Amino acid sequence: MFNLKDKIIIVTGGSGLLGQTFINAIKEQDGIAINADITSDKNLEKGTYKLDITSSDSIDELLEAVLQRYGTIDGWVNNAYPRTKDWGLKFEDIPLASWQQNVDMHLNGYFLCCQKALEKMKLQKDGSLINIASIYGVVGPDFTIYEGTEMTMPAAYAAIKGGLVNLTRYLAAYYGPSSVRANCLSPGGIWDNQPDSFVEAYSKKVPLKRMGTPEDIAPSIVYLLSDEAKYVTGHNLIVDGGWSII
Repeated sequence: MFNLKDKIIIVTGGSGLLGQTFINAIKEQDGIAINADITSDKNLEKGTYKLDITSSDSIDELLEAVLQRYGTIDGWVNNAYPRTKDWGLKFEDIPLASWQQNVDMHLNGYFLCCQKALEKMKLQKDGSLINIASIYGVVGPDFTIYEGTEMTMPAAYAAIKGGLVNLTRYLAAYYGPSSVRANCLSPGGIWDNQPDSFVEAYSKKVPLKRMGTPEDIAPSIVYLLSDEAKYVTGHNLIVDGGWSII
């Protein structure tokens, strides 16, 4: 496995399904992982810090605290998943205000984090940033897998994740001369106690015939953060069991 020894890495949304696994994977490779989550306590000694990605002041406070304690930020993973309570409405039922709020919280929140974290890395002449995107930022959804359930693929999710993929390419080009890397990771569907009919339909379509797990995704985070990926930037690493190839 790729080594992250003593690297200081911030993971937004580190209390979530994927975030917890990312935190554990970083620690297993001797990295220092900071769970920057809106539910976290401000306790860097324990590797946590409360962060609201929609607040410029909150991001500034986190960066200042980490730099004061460690003197560097080697990696930043944008993984937080803010959304409104009406997330998942059918396209024709989405209020404009809801659409705007979701884009503002998620895409614009990631923008804020990228802007502030990458500027710190620019001063260091080193650093790796990863935006968590999705297969649905790359391909259109197959709505047949949701039949017989109350689930759907939210329209704002496609717009946000598609925007993140190309924003990351922009960032890689912009910050490359400063030896700072920016990449995307696009997971496929992750099993999370979805209805059996959905899991069966999804598994039937994907070439590896199963949904993914957080443990399937985390090693790619470790790789992109590591020095072994020092010549990889602007890339969208798709980890989806082959879903997006067919």
